[in-house]
Amino acid sequence: MTAFPAADGPPSAEQAEQARAALTALRHEVAKAVVGQNETVTGMVVALLCRGHVLMEGVPGVAKTLLVRAVSAALSLEHKRIQFTPDLMPGDVTGSLVYDSRTAKFEFHEGPVFTNLFLADEINRTPPKTQAALLEAMEERQVTVAGEPAALPDPFVVAATQNPVEYEGTYPLPEAQLDRFLLKLVVSLPERDSEVDMLGRHATGFDPGDLDAAGLRPVAGAEELRTARAAVSATRVAPEVLGYIVDICRATRSSPSLQLGASPRGATALLRTSRAWAWLSGRDYVTPDDVKALAKATLRHRVALRPEAELEGATSAGVLDGVLASVPVPR
Repeated sequence: MTAFPAADGPPSAEQAEQARAALTALRHEVAKAVVGQNETVTGMVVALLCRGHVLMEGVPGVAKTLLVRAVSAALSLEHKRIQFTPDLMPGDVTGSLVYDSRTAKFEFHEGPVFTNLFLADEINRTPPKTQAALLEAMEERQVTVAGEPAALPDPFVVAATQNPVEYEGTYPLPEAQLDRFLLKLVVSLPERDSEVDMLGRHATGFDPGDLDAAGLRPVAGAEELRTARAAVSATRVAPEVLGYIVDICRATRSSPSLQLGASPRGATALLRTSRAWAWLSGRDYVTPDDVKALAKATLRHRVALRPEAELEGATSAGVLDGVLASVPVPR
């Protein structure tokens, strides 16, 4: 077996290819449990490669929770889930100090955020105070309790879900928190053939609660992820492509349909996701097509429509399509 490099060492071509093969196999492995969501699975892989977080939007019953469970199983990673509710407190997420009468001291009890894949189910159903408890964890990869920082494990990815059609009793995520999500993935209803396939699996005894019975096995782990991240960071980006990314983000800031365009953090996010997609595609350099492929998923939650544009039926995705069509592509 080939030894994987240290966290700060560049991988060899053979090691990088092994890691790419493992992550490609991961996508096929997850498909044993999740049908018709290939784009969402790919988005999760991109987020893991970029050490980023994912906001998944979709109606109930499209396998968002199952997807996270399947990815964690295929990667031998720990995952935990919280159902976000209006009475959820910040300490329920991050952990809290508990008094131990035997030692007469307060001891920190870790919350569910101390995991590799943290599923924040229906994150917009909890008040802003609890939503904000995730900000430090997402940005700094630590939580601070009583002035003492506690590091989160590596890898650490937040996968948050929200329902796009039911807003009663919800608390929209503030722009500052939306900007911390690397990708916003729209989990759509499956095509007819995929849905027939899914029902066929259930008819023959598939149990979403028993992934082992579905034949889902670990195909990669933390070491392969570390190798893949090092390879992604070495993926070359030409100055013309860097300029293309900047031009796209600047175009969103001057769009008449948007009151808020993509920030410089959005530009760096698009650079990261484009690199990851290029590497997954088998190249060590980024093309404009890689940028286009990830632009909507990376930027759609970082822009805000003007009220008049929203009344006219405009969508963030539609406006971004127009921006991509208007920005000259480098040759």
